[in-house]
Amino acid sequence: QVQLQESGPGLVKPSQTLSLTCTVSGGSITSGYYYWNWIRQPPRMGLAWMGATSSTGSTFYGPSLKSRTPISRDTSKNQFTLQLSYVTPEDTAVYYCARGHRLRGSQWSDYDYWGQGTQVTVSS
Repeated sequence: QVQLQESGPGLVKPSQTLSLTCTVSGGSITSGYYYWNWIRQPPRMGLAWMGATSSTGSTFYGPSLKSRTPISRDTSKNQFTLQLSYVTPEDTAVYYCARGHRLRGSQWSDYDYWGQGTQVTVSS
C-alpha cells in the first residue's frame, strides 16, 4: 500500500518561499510509470494541479505557476518537494501530494494515492 505524507509550515508570510515535502512509503518514486503530483485546493474552490515529477525525474508545471514552483526530489529519502516562491494570500490552500498515471488531473479520481493534505495559510 502506497502512502504519501505532506509536511511543511502551516503559516507563511507574504513574499516568503513555501517549501513542502511529500514522503512516500510502500513504493519507490523511481519505479513504474507514475507522476508524483502537487495539487492544491483553495478555500471554496476546486482542485488545482500545480506540477509533478515523473518516475524518471522529469518535471512538469502548470502554466500559471511555472516560474514559482520548482519541484525536486530526493530518491535516497523517497521524497519530492515543492517550492513556491513569493507567496501571496491567494496561495492559501490545502496542499496535497498524489500519485497518478496522468498529468494535470483536476478530479480526485485522476489519482490513485493521496496524502492527507496540509493546510497552508499565507498571512502577515
